[in-house]
Amino acid sequence: MNFRLIPAALLSVVALTLTGCSASNGDNTSATDDSLSSVLDSGTLTIGTEGTYRPFSFHEDGSGELTGYDVEVARAVAAELGVDAVFEETQWDGIFAGLTAGRWDTIANQVSMTPERLEAYAFSTPYTYSPGVIVVLADNTSITSFASLDGLTTAQSRSSNWDTLATESGANVQHIEGWAQSVALVEQGRVDATVNDKLTFLDYQKTNDADNLKIAAETEERSESAFAFAKDGTALADAVSEALATLSNDGTLAELSDEYFGADVSQ
Repeated sequence: MNFRLIPAALLSVVALTLTGCSASNGDNTSATDDSLSSVLDSGTLTIGTEGTYRPFSFHEDGSGELTGYDVEVARAVAAELGVDAVFEETQWDGIFAGLTAGRWDTIANQVSMTPERLEAYAFSTPYTYSPGVIVVLADNTSITSFASLDGLTTAQSRSSNWDTLATESGANVQHIEGWAQSVALVEQGRVDATVNDKLTFLDYQKTNDADNLKIAAETEERSESAFAFAKDGTALADAVSEALATLSNDGTLAELSDEYFGADVSQ
């Protein structure tokens, strides 16, 4: 029989969890959060992910090993917990239903911490931060802020939050299908700019010859993505947050960020 060594930091989390669970409420019942202990007992952290969401969760060459920024961060977190990472691939539309049903312990798929999700689920601390950006040709000197978009033309996916931001900035929006089409229109000089997530641009820059493009401005607000858990899974969420803090301090998150984006998106 194989026995796993539980890190000292996790023992303290377990102890605190058990202490909290031993306290009874007014009707002599106790609330039990076994989200962490069940993972440690089973020796596996089961993770829901798409597997088709490059560069976060995808298969090399379409059919190779599952990899990606989120996948590798999840593997590193599992290693810190002293358990194996087991991935369950699913479509985005059903990923939260699977979490609620207990099919996986957490989701690693660039889950943004929106107010609505914070009400419905528990979350770790973020491991990805990304502002919105304006992407223009490298020699463009006229666009330096979102206010500069007033009266100019941008290419945006219809009804996206970037479409809304560009419109609110006064841009004349040309609607397109997605990032590939929008950046092509910028490169061809057919639109002045496109507004999108910085991660999208960094991934494009990492995998393409993008010397002819640059970021002209960034939003002050940044989206934050984290591991999502069932609402009652705070013990596991806290343990994963501790693991992420360790991975941040030892440089692992920065290394993974640089591998997939050429920049540190973890802080």
